[in-house]
Amino acid sequence: MQTAPVRWTTADLEFFASDRRNRYEIIDGELFVTKAPNWDHQTSCGKIVTVLNNWSDATGLGQAAIAPGIIFSDSDNVIPDVVWASHERLKYLLDEAGHLTGAPELVVEVLSPGAKNENRDKETKLKLYSVQGVQEYWICDSIQKKVEVYRREQAALKLAITLFSQDELTSPLLPGFNCLVSKLF
Repeated sequence: MQTAPVRWTTADLEFFASDRRNRYEIIDGELFVTKAPNWDHQTSCGKIVTVLNNWSDATGLGQAAIAPGIIFSDSDNVIPDVVWASHERLKYLLDEAGHLTGAPELVVEVLSPGAKNENRDKETKLKLYSVQGVQEYWICDSIQKKVEVYRREQAALKLAITLFSQDELTSPLLPGFNCLVSKLF
């Protein structure tokens, strides 16, 4: 007799509300538990959100946030490292409690050490963000000092370019935005 796999939901996350040492995410009903990000990881997140918000302040086009959490559905609840949304889109994404409930234009993940973490960001989350309508996805590797940029092409996120430390990061989503990759780490 086979048993059906457990399908986790957003409501189940309440069981872990007091645990500040781990991060809990649900993708397609599967629970992913990771350790809280380390200092270098959070430093990179801070640098990324700073360059995005500096550009946003100068242009007035949107806003970036660190680890806001996105509740796509009861079985898809994730905490990306950084997101950017246009002001126009943001007003439709936030629920009454101020939680994101849909795809921002840009999602950024900073890789955490380990094959399991890399697989989650490069495969599982890539697929989720693609299905949910994210326009651009950056995977930042602070060890190799590189950024993989995925852009929406024919209704799916596809690898557009891999940038290294001395390359300049630009985006069609962010007119006039540019930043040396080395500034993100």
